[in-house]
Amino acid sequence: QVQVVESGGGLVQAGGSLRLSCTASGFAVKINVVGWYRQAPGKQRELVAAISPAAIINYADSVKGRFTISRDNDKNTVYLRMNSLKPEDTAVYYCNVPPITISTRWGQGTQVTVSS
Repeated sequence: QVQVVESGGGLVQAGGSLRLSCTASGFAVKINVVGWYRQAPGKQRELVAAISPAAIINYADSVKGRFTISRDNDKNTVYLRMNSLKPEDTAVYYCNVPPITISTRWGQGTQVTVSS
């Protein structure tokens, strides 16, 4: 059973940085695509970044050059380093294993709030 625990969110001023962690159980991050997603109030959940087993990485255009996804296989954890944060990055951030379907279960997520 896929289970993840997201952590590392918080309140930060615009231009600041945070590092989010996604600790997985029930599956190995090194052999699965793992994605970071976010959902802002009143908006649909969107994919922010994803890393494949071969370390092929994709970013949403809105975060390219500011966010970095990485993986620690020994800790079975995927990270999202977020620099130069903007108020529009405010959202609840989640990680999960695609494909995302109507029956996908989500963790609690971690709240990121960027003040202007």
